[in-house]
Amino acid sequence: MILPEEGFALPRSRSAPEEGFALSRSRFARTHVESALSERFPSPFTDIDRRVFESVPTGIAPLDALTGGLHRGAITEIFGPPSSGRTSAMVSILVEAIAGDEICALVDGNDAFDPKSAAAAGLELRRLLWVRCHKLDQVLKSTDLLLQGGGFGRVVMDLTDFPLPRVQSIPLASWFRFQRTIEKTPTALVIMSPESTVKSAAALVLRMQMRNSEWTTFLNGLNSNVEIVRSRKPRSLKSHVRVHLHSECVR
Repeated sequence: MILPEEGFALPRSRSAPEEGFALSRSRFARTHVESALSERFPSPFTDIDRRVFESVPTGIAPLDALTGGLHRGAITEIFGPPSSGRTSAMVSILVEAIAGDEICALVDGNDAFDPKSAAAAGLELRRLLWVRCHKLDQVLKSTDLLLQGGGFGRVVMDLTDFPLPRVQSIPLASWFRFQRTIEKTPTALVIMSPESTVKSAAALVLRMQMRNSEWTTFLNGLNSNVEIVRSRKPRSLKSHVRVHLHSECVR
């Protein structure tokens, strides 16, 4: 369903009983994505041959200073408990990318994304492809389709509202498949999860924990500790940083 005031979203997928339908469903879904994007972005699926090896900012200055930013052509995993600021970090990443005129996609694992809160935090919804899912296999298939299609600066997979055993049941081979798909592209794949699950397939793994919240009459935001759990990129001796996150999308 496409919502002009609240970005645009792919309809929820339905499972077909026969595997023979998989290819036709993928072609249909890709056609739907290209059609949805064609009026907003020039040629979204034509730049997969670009070779950009660099890091890109998250929009959170202390975090960028600590990590050097997100790696293109690689997976970044951000995990933490509820109210640790995971969603605020996710929205900041999307806001920063869209401000840089990049195409972004959000694979919403359990249809939990709040477009109004994201818009209040500065996210330009009309430039975000929002894929709404309810099942884990839909999330994996949708992400695979987007990565195979190419052309996205950021693809975010939000798994935070799935039960932890379901998230941890994802085979390591699936993460390496995603990594191989994007390794020579400009795409940064960001996985939001309740606990670390991507393991060695991720180039950067960050743990978020809430320190304290700031209140007046309303919640103004929270201070979160972000720790580097894994990084393939050389970094300073500092392994964690304190960041302030605004309240619009705290989750």
